[in-house]
Amino acid sequence: MQHFTRSAGAPPVNGYSHAVTFNGPMVAVSGQVPVDGDGNLVGKNDAEAQVRQVYANLSTALRAAGTDLAHVVKLTVYLTDLGDLAAFRRVRDEHQDAERPPACSLVQVAGLVQPDFRVEIEAFAEVPEPR
Repeated sequence: MQHFTRSAGAPPVNGYSHAVTFNGPMVAVSGQVPVDGDGNLVGKNDAEAQVRQVYANLSTALRAAGTDLAHVVKLTVYLTDLGDLAAFRRVRDEHQDAERPPACSLVQVAGLVQPDFRVEIEAFAEVPEPR
């Protein structure tokens, strides 16, 4: 995997790469929302708790597909309130290598499938070859 965090002439970044290249199999992870394994909402009015649960769900899905957060090449983040951006960045930075961040898009949306959801994140990841 090769990360192009800030190529010559590209604008500054904050925790993401402008592009990421990789070889081998890829997995697409559906948008993950802040519900636990029993389907219960986590952190009704707490953006950081919701982002933490979403990252836990991403990790679970990636692990099932034979990979992990270190191999994520692209995230798409949906926030219902851009005031939650700082909470997202805090949690994101705990889960990714600052030297090798994935490409990322962040979109503010009017709402998600459940009105109490504040965040949804989908991912594309490289599936490393077994060693």
